[in-house]
Amino acid sequence: MARTGASCAAPLKPAPRTVAAKRPFRSIRQWPASDRPRERLLRCGPEPLSDAELLAVFLTTGTADSSALELGQALLGYSGSVRAALALDRERFCQIPGLGLARWAQLAAATELTRRSLREQLGQVNALNSLASVRQFLTLWLRERPYECFCCLFLDSQHRLIEARELFRGTLTQTAVYPREIARQALQTNAAALILAHNHPSGVAQASLADRALTDSVKLALKSLDIPVLDHLIVAGNGCLSFAERGWL
Repeated sequence: MARTGASCAAPLKPAPRTVAAKRPFRSIRQWPASDRPRERLLRCGPEPLSDAELLAVFLTTGTADSSALELGQALLGYSGSVRAALALDRERFCQIPGLGLARWAQLAAATELTRRSLREQLGQVNALNSLASVRQFLTLWLRERPYECFCCLFLDSQHRLIEARELFRGTLTQTAVYPREIARQALQTNAAALILAHNHPSGVAQASLADRALTDSVKLALKSLDIPVLDHLIVAGNGCLSFAERGWL
């Protein structure tokens, strides 16, 4: 996009104000147009904006005594990162002053739209050639669940996604998985191949002996149906361990 007018470089902002120095308050509408996050995005695109500025554009408005940028900064300060901010549950999100149910609903909808976009993409391309998209989809889907869940990506003969299903749900540390049920659902979806996935709420992306034994059991159950297991992915926080990459399949 061609640059016109003011520079797209991040505008110099004053140091964060202390609580005692927070008055007088100036809304973003009172800032110079070159400093406003939304106008900068329209002029320069989203890349030059900081995380807080992008959140300010998303939040659209501030409150009586905090700008949208300050709310974005508060959200980042509370959560610690963009990833954690986008994954906050409703209760924790609404604990931040100035944020509430309406804005949490906006955030949840935006996250779900991103996940659905990735799911649509996997329905059009070979999953083995789009491992980054597979990881992104599974991470958005599974990483913040407080319990273990086991899922399958059912693929067609060209390894495009037919359907993603959560099949089993467990506790914080374990899930009962039944290979025969996986085989039944593979036949039901007319799948030609599978990718297995589950999460570790502990945040540790490591495979246990039980995880590896389960993978072997599922492979055996599907062998007679001529349905290969292409990978087994473990999602934990920002990590995503691949059995195929480790040579365990």
